[in-house]
Amino acid sequence: MSIQEQQTAETVLRDGLKNLWYPICPSGFVGRNPVSMRRLGKKLVLWRDTDGKVHALEDHCPHRGAPLSKGIVLGDRIACGYHGVQIRADGVVTSVPGSPGCKLEGSRAVHAFHTTEANGAIWLYNAECNIEEAPPLRLPEALTSDAYSSFLCYTEWKGDYRYVLDNVMDPMHGTYLHKQSHSMALGNQAASFRVRDTETGFVFEKEGQRDVNFDWTEWADTGMHWMRLEIPYPKTGGPGGNFIIIGSYTPITSELAAVFHWRCRRLQGWQRDTWRFLYKNRLEARHWAVLEQDREMLEDMEPDANRREHLYQHDMGIVKLRRHLKGLAQAQLDKAAQ
Repeated sequence: MSIQEQQTAETVLRDGLKNLWYPICPSGFVGRNPVSMRRLGKKLVLWRDTDGKVHALEDHCPHRGAPLSKGIVLGDRIACGYHGVQIRADGVVTSVPGSPGCKLEGSRAVHAFHTTEANGAIWLYNAECNIEEAPPLRLPEALTSDAYSSFLCYTEWKGDYRYVLDNVMDPMHGTYLHKQSHSMALGNQAASFRVRDTETGFVFEKEGQRDVNFDWTEWADTGMHWMRLEIPYPKTGGPGGNFIIIGSYTPITSELAAVFHWRCRRLQGWQRDTWRFLYKNRLEARHWAVLEQDREMLEDMEPDANRREHLYQHDMGIVKLRRHLKGLAQAQLDKAAQ
């Protein structure tokens, strides 16, 4: 990548903004053996130590550039399979067996990343450089409060992750694309929208219609970027309040996105148990069918579709979000240039 390309907001957004938490993969993807995966414009290696804690490094040995994911896990260290160079989870080279005492030993030569686990996912803090501590992960209430129950839905979609952001920031598509859904068949087929600011972001909502269809989307920044929407359930959806979806999206490459949706409801006691049983045995398949409609639509869009648009009032939320993200990217570039 050239210096000129690095200095564009588009490139920053393509690979993901820095100094944010991102969901990387479901927890079950990583075990004791090293796993290589591409995320956020990087090739990473992840593994668990003997206590089950997840560690992440750039998948690049500082000696000759061999993939560390082909190496051997030694607790909180990983030994490169090419020449045995050992790198600790904080990126420090602890041993060079082929040349003991060389300058590489003791140097912090590998980009290390802080990780944590929550709600069935592994999260990674996308720091610009090695840092001693990462800020705490601040999730939305529906993923932290005991008053809610949730299921993680993970998938990967072909295309830029920003098309997924646009899709969720577009409540009106539910009225058309998902009109055969058991929960999105009602409501007006025309609507006016407004933007309402919040302490952590904004809500894009239909005027005069609430709790009828997919009527609003919230976007928030709490040290991670997340989106929230609610869809009213018919009585056949079981006990509890509206069906809540929390979404967070991570670039794998410019042509592939990691898509995380937590499907939530506010309920407790026997209602929680009833809904969880009903979800796994009846509702989950219906929700996957709705998600497949989104996937098929987005994957069939041309990569430059967002450069040949004719936007109108329904798209105010998309425009606001795109401008905000571009502003964050430019601020990141300006800070790096200081």
